[in-house]
Amino acid sequence: MTVEETLASLVDRFNRHAERTPAVAEELNGIERTIRIRLTDEGSYAVDLAEGRLRNLRTAAPAKADLTITTDVATFDGLVRKEIGPMKALVLRKLSIDGSIEDKLLFRKLL
Repeated sequence: MTVEETLASLVDRFNRHAERTPAVAEELNGIERTIRIRLTDEGSYAVDLAEGRLRNLRTAAPAKADLTITTDVATFDGLVRKEIGPMKALVLRKLSIDGSIEDKLLFRKLL
């Protein structure tokens, strides 16, 4: 599976979870953010969070992102497969998250 296919699958999984869990949708209601996923050895992707859903996955890096997640493909795959946790990846400096404190906390909810 390509990185883009994996991201599309994660977006779909998140949206299905938000549909089944009204508390998630309610908590994210009214929050609009552009999230950039920068893979240092692959390129950048972006997705928008709006109305409690992730939408508009694209390969073009946005001019401005509210939250930027930076890692490499191997760490990204490890995170997706749960071979490494986000906190461990952060401590090992294999993952960085740039944005406001509120947006960093929001990222935890998206996991």
